[in-house]
Amino acid sequence: MEIYYTSLTSGTARYYLGSTAAGLAFVGTPNAELTEIYQFYSTATLIQDESANLPAKQPLAEYLQGTRRQFDLSLDMENGTDLQRSVWQALLKIPRGTTLSYSELAQQIDRPGAVRAVATAVARNPLLIVVPCHRVTLKSGQLGQYRGGSPMKHRLLKLEGACL
Repeated sequence: MEIYYTSLTSGTARYYLGSTAAGLAFVGTPNAELTEIYQFYSTATLIQDESANLPAKQPLAEYLQGTRRQFDLSLDMENGTDLQRSVWQALLKIPRGTTLSYSELAQQIDRPGAVRAVATAVARNPLLIVVPCHRVTLKSGQLGQYRGGSPMKHRLLKLEGACL
């Protein structure tokens, strides 16, 4: 699989973006190395290509600056299991400014007994921010884990106007 990558700088953070012919496939953790992509696409061939990521770069920068409320991007989410893809599709339906618990998310995809598997699928989301896994919290209301770290999760939810 060929993934065309570039980087985006927003404030003091650098994000790597990776796209395939089908669309955006990866948004990296702030200030992580490009090799993070191999955690999601272990056999990928990486090709530096600014133009392949232009459709996502500006909208993501605008979102991080607080001037964009939603994304309308082609996404490539084919590199997951059926369960992962169903969880990622469900994440896209969580409205901006709201949160959902892992158990509520499991119920939404008709897998109420698979809360741990759903949580694992959320954690395996390769499209940080764009597929809003930051909107999933613990049943207790605590933020829980996040690939970008708890401070980033809190910042994104605050940016979206979520009640914390």
